[in-house]
Order: sequence, then C-alpha cells, then structure tokens
Amino acid sequence: MNSVIYHAFSQKEAKEFDIQHPGTQRAEAFVRAFLKRSMPHMSQQAQEDHLQRKAVVLEYFTHRKQKEKKKKSKGLSAKQRRELRLFDINPEQQRQPQMIQAKLLKADLHGAIVSVTKSKCPSYVGVTGILLQETKHIFKIITKEDRLKVIPKLNCVFTVEIDGFISYIYGSKFQLRSSERSAKKFKAKGTIDL
Repeated sequence: MNSVIYHAFSQKEAKEFDIQHPGTQRAEAFVRAFLKRSMPHMSQQAQEDHLQRKAVVLEYFTHRKQKEKKKKSKGLSAKQRRELRLFDINPEQQRQPQMIQAKLLKADLHGAIVSVTKSKCPSYVGVTGILLQETKHIFKIITKEDRLKVIPKLNCVFTVEIDGFISYIYGSKFQLRSSERSAKKFKAKGTIDL
C-alpha cells in the first residue's frame, strides 16, 4: 500500500499538475549562477533574455594561430662549397677529361687563374689574371700589373688550368651567373666556332 501512495510523479503527471521536478530547479539555479559568474556586467533581465534563446554565447574568443612562413632553402655559398670540397677532382677522375669538363662547368671560378686565348677584339687576347668577379655577361680579372680588366664573355674563349689540365671555356655558351650555372644541366655539344 505504501508503494501506491508514495511514488514519484511521471513526466506526464508532472505536466498535468504543473509541478516541477526538484532536479530541474537545481539545474536552473546552477545555470543562473554560472551565467552571473561568466557575464557579471549583464543585468538579470538580459541574462533571462539569453536563457530564452537557444544559443548562449559566452564571451570567450579563441586565438588564431599565425601560419609559419616556410623559408626557401638557399644554395651553398662559395665558402661552403670550398669547405665541403665539392669541386675537388679525384686522381681517378683526372684521366677522364669529360668528367673534369662537367665539373668545371658547374664550378665556382672565383679566384681561378684565367686567360683569354681567342677573342674578336684583339686587345683582349693574352690577358691573364685572377678572376675577381663573374656576372652574367662579364669576367672581372686582376692582372699581374694590379689592373682590373673587364672582359665580356661574348665572343671570347678563356682557358683555365687545373693541375696541368687545360680547359677551354667558350664565353658565348657560358653566359650565366655562377649560382645559376651550378644548377643548370649542360649538354655535350660538338665544336663551337667563335
């Protein structure tokens, strides 16, 4: 008999008699207290308006992460190439002139002793010195007389001697910066006329 008299209302019966469950009253009290703590500057009426809406917006902003810029990898400097000894020629390779030519085409020639063997301008022929600066179209050479000579690559043939091996460089086909030349693939071609 006690079980019949003292049983909890079902949701249907609670709606019928307009009675709220004590758990819902506690939940509403918690939500009001939470909103009062989260948004202290809002009035009670404004908080009630917020509760009537479906979405409750708390004032919390996420910080956007800044995208890291990827740095492009730069090629090796001339100093690093020398330290790594990239263009040193092994004794086994000295017997193979094509291998030496291929390495010389990509090598950094700054500081090498260069001489002009052929040129359309006769005043350039015979100039010998240390290569100081190389640009796309010219070589700047310091001669034995401490004079700076600016010699165009176009229509000139240069010689470079490395360990007794003389290599000819055709300036017309060599018109690249040293940094661009190290990345370029050269094709083996026949003789090139001046």
